[in-house]
Amino acid sequence: MLRCEAVLLLGSNQGRRVRRIRDAVDRLSRETELLAVSRMYASEPFGRSHQPWFLNLAVRAVTEHSPWGLLALAKRLEREAGRRGGARWGPRTLDVDILLLGESVIDLPGLVIPHASMALRRFCLLPAAEVAPTAVVPTYGRTVTQLLDACEDLLEVIVL
Repeated sequence: MLRCEAVLLLGSNQGRRVRRIRDAVDRLSRETELLAVSRMYASEPFGRSHQPWFLNLAVRAVTEHSPWGLLALAKRLEREAGRRGGARWGPRTLDVDILLLGESVIDLPGLVIPHASMALRRFCLLPAAEVAPTAVVPTYGRTVTQLLDACEDLLEVIVL
């Protein structure tokens, strides 16, 4: 694959959340060219309310990984942080989501880019708007900032 910009969202709500996220950003910096890292955000959990709040941040990076290679990197970072299976929307030591990969639109079992529900989730859009405000989300034909302005998600998200 040619060099391409990617926007990734990292999150954690178990254990040493800040350390896990910072370690993952450090590991990403060894395999991609980091262009921007957002501030950290605390957010109410989506889908399952009776769990600790998540910490999230977004990174914008240049990668030479294919979409499947970038997904493999994300899954490896999660495993290295101690993530094991678990319930959907449940607690996680580390979650690494591919929000955007250039202008790619992929909808395959196991890999959906842009992230299928990023436009509906303030905890995705706020940090993504910090690192890639003018990036166009191809499935919506709107920028990250435009999607954030239109987002109706009422869950609380606080910049730290």
